[in-house]
Amino acid sequence: MSGKLRKDARRDEILAELQISPHVRIADLAEKFDVTTETIRRDLDALSELGLVSRAYGGASVRPMGVQPSHHERGSEFVEERARIGAAAAGLVAPGEVVMIDAGSTTLQLARHLGNGDLGLTVVTNCHPVASELGKRHPRIVVCPGEFDEREASVFGTDTVDFLRRFHANKAFIGASGLAADGFCDVNRGAAWVKRTMLERAEEAWLLVDHSKFGLRLLEIVAPLDALTGVVVDQAPDGALAAALQRLGIKVVVAEAAVQPAST
Repeated sequence: MSGKLRKDARRDEILAELQISPHVRIADLAEKFDVTTETIRRDLDALSELGLVSRAYGGASVRPMGVQPSHHERGSEFVEERARIGAAAAGLVAPGEVVMIDAGSTTLQLARHLGNGDLGLTVVTNCHPVASELGKRHPRIVVCPGEFDEREASVFGTDTVDFLRRFHANKAFIGASGLAADGFCDVNRGAAWVKRTMLERAEEAWLLVDHSKFGLRLLEIVAPLDALTGVVVDQAPDGALAAALQRLGIKVVVAEAAVQPAST
């Protein structure tokens, strides 16, 4: 490309590029526009803040805001990263606590790292795979009633929310489809209500997300960032998301140590 484009023109060109290719890499954009990778990151952060693109590790993409892969399909992606997050989150749990665990592939990794039943935990969950995993080792598992969603292998609905409101918890561990500076979101509206209820009923609320969720804005905002005690991630966020977390005093736990995915 001859001559460097001004900032606004370059960002328009980035959006045009994404209409052709659903995912673009930072390095490729930097070469195309003859600018540094840091300049491209700033461009993508700005476009993400406007909700025009979804940030992904090493690049950006355009994705539908109202759909996501099934629980089974998500479970095959970022397996090592989610295992690390699950192990780090398990380290936040103290003996004898009451813990609420949300549905999701990352929260399932938490269940797989919660030890061999010697913590004396009580776990309340709407996720059947989480209950099944913990049932192998933890005798006190409380499973929510509700309408079963096969794609999510979990239950949702008014019965689920009303049931959760009967309990208190020391900690809630939830997942999300996206995490941005204005809050965290989900594409499943029933799941969003379950997450909100768990947040309300717990003394501490921890969000478990891998880096592919950073900057994503999807169908429904579950809650603003200040509803959280902290986030457990596989990589430290940057840009506007990092600034918002720091400004609000949200704890960021980065699961850096290599951990093998826990076996079923």
